[in-house]
Amino acid sequence: MAKKATSGTGKGKGKAGGKGKAVDKAKAVGKGKAADKAKAVGKAKGGGARRGAGRRAPSEPTPVAAPRPIESASFTEALRVGAGFSLFDLDARSTPAFDGDKAAAKELMPALADEASELQERLYAESKNGGTRSLLLVIQGMDTSGKGGIMRYVVGELDPQGVSYTAFKAPTAEERKHPFLWRIRRALPAPGQIGVFDRSHYEDVLIARVRELVPRATWSRRYAQINAFEKSVVESGTTVVKVMLHISSDEQKARLMERLERPDKHWKFNPGDIDERQRWPHYQEAYQAALEKCSTPDVPWFVVPADRKWYARLAVQNLVLEHLRAMDPHWPAADFDVETEKARLAAT
Repeated sequence: MAKKATSGTGKGKGKAGGKGKAVDKAKAVGKGKAADKAKAVGKAKGGGARRGAGRRAPSEPTPVAAPRPIESASFTEALRVGAGFSLFDLDARSTPAFDGDKAAAKELMPALADEASELQERLYAESKNGGTRSLLLVIQGMDTSGKGGIMRYVVGELDPQGVSYTAFKAPTAEERKHPFLWRIRRALPAPGQIGVFDRSHYEDVLIARVRELVPRATWSRRYAQINAFEKSVVESGTTVVKVMLHISSDEQKARLMERLERPDKHWKFNPGDIDERQRWPHYQEAYQAALEKCSTPDVPWFVVPADRKWYARLAVQNLVLEHLRAMDPHWPAADFDVETEKARLAAT
């Protein structure tokens, strides 16, 4: 039987998800080769995946099949935040929906990445025929929770031309002149793209709340504003996958100590991380509130236990893949007569 998240009967009574089965090895997708793997996420927000750049737009877009339901016994179901979920009861070393070890996870990753890359290219090709859909991956987590590893080992396996990556830092002077969601709207993925938010609008109900950067009345209104915003994003054709990487206090301490003890890690250490660590209980309360208030049927949260880096990467890879499968993008039909063009080519 596959493992499930440990979530007891404390104040939340909830589970991180249902029972999960061990991951089946991803099968090679039948038609076309997977997009070339890219090891860099890429910071350009323009550009697109390779196909269709010079193709004439047809008068009518190719019909798009309705999304297939996410299969049960999946990472999606195992990690979804539902009613009664309690972050405080979740074991950060657990491996929901997966019974294997690190070696088994490593063996699975390449085939999963190949399938995700293939579906990414289909999504982009679909947009060149009038499609309006995109996918947005939101990654949140405490310092050292492994966000960088997700960017390198999961997002980095996608074609960077079809990825719109944004790392949200402290707001700039220009951004502070606008409502908090202004900069988020500007970073949403275009049709056919996979958008990636490294931190996000949730900083405005996390750090803003914990550090009291704005009055309570201000940050408390933001939960409803976020829900309305995300609902509109989904209605516009973007599938949103929100992931919190859940790390334990002990594991964070160990990772920070490693950065201090290894000269090759000093560049990653920020003395301010220790200041933030002293606010750990307050951050956990802020995360719990965000998960409770902003995990909706349309845009649920997924909490990934992240003390085991290899599991966190496997889980996020599967979450992205399962949602791409549910979107089920198709290669667009040719807007020219294939046989005629073959004959013309043969005559050259």
